[in-house]
Amino acid sequence: MIKGNNQTHIDNCSSQIDNCILSIAGLDPSSGAGLTSDIKTFEAHGLYGLSVCTAITVQNDLDFKQCVWTEKNLILNQIETLFERFTIEFVKIGIVESWEVLSTILDKLHALNTNVKIVIDPIFRASAGFDFHTQENQKTLDKIWKKCYIITPNYDEINSLYPEKSIEETITHISSLTNIYLKGGHRKDKKGWDELYCNKIVQVNIEPRAGKISEKHGSGCVLSSSLTSNLALEIELEDAAKNAKYYTESFLNSNVSLLGKHSYSITKD
Repeated sequence: MIKGNNQTHIDNCSSQIDNCILSIAGLDPSSGAGLTSDIKTFEAHGLYGLSVCTAITVQNDLDFKQCVWTEKNLILNQIETLFERFTIEFVKIGIVESWEVLSTILDKLHALNTNVKIVIDPIFRASAGFDFHTQENQKTLDKIWKKCYIITPNYDEINSLYPEKSIEETITHISSLTNIYLKGGHRKDKKGWDELYCNKIVQVNIEPRAGKISEKHGSGCVLSSSLTSNLALEIELEDAAKNAKYYTESFLNSNVSLLGKHSYSITKD
């Protein structure tokens, strides 16, 4: 069959978009967190961001009012359609309605690309205090960790995962299943000190460089998407974690408002 000029142009375009990276997250109208924040972070690292919407939220940088969840099959259809067109090796996942939905998403991603590397930012509540998860199935959690490359909880989030365990026991347990980047913004002892757990229980401390930071809406999303970006740029995990930490500090201090600005340069320190 002879192809028309338009079809030939479409075929030629199919390989022109390199360095694709996917965010599966919610839509924040203020663009401080969620999909649009992730896309800005990806572009700042020189990557082309794709997105799948898991929820539409009604919020700004100060107030969280409502969350409307995307139906599970619609999420899966979005993912499948993108994989039909693009080669996707790295995925960052943010807010999802439930552990069951998250597990299904992970199964779909691995079915589409057995080598995909997934970064999960386990968001349980918006900064304004809206609860997303109230009951966790521990066996499901263990299966989820095995399906991802690294998770990026803060201290409050990791404390809520296994209520019967201490934070030290939880870290030991999860790090036997996957890598952990533990964000230190909520720490009481050494505020701002992050920790990386990889190869079971090997610990790397990532100390803050900035003496002071200006608080931002969506900073956790930025760190997780920066970490995913660094991994997509083929930077080793320890260096990727440090780069993500310092990129986030730059974002936090980009201005004094709650909505930060991204510096469009690739971090390879």
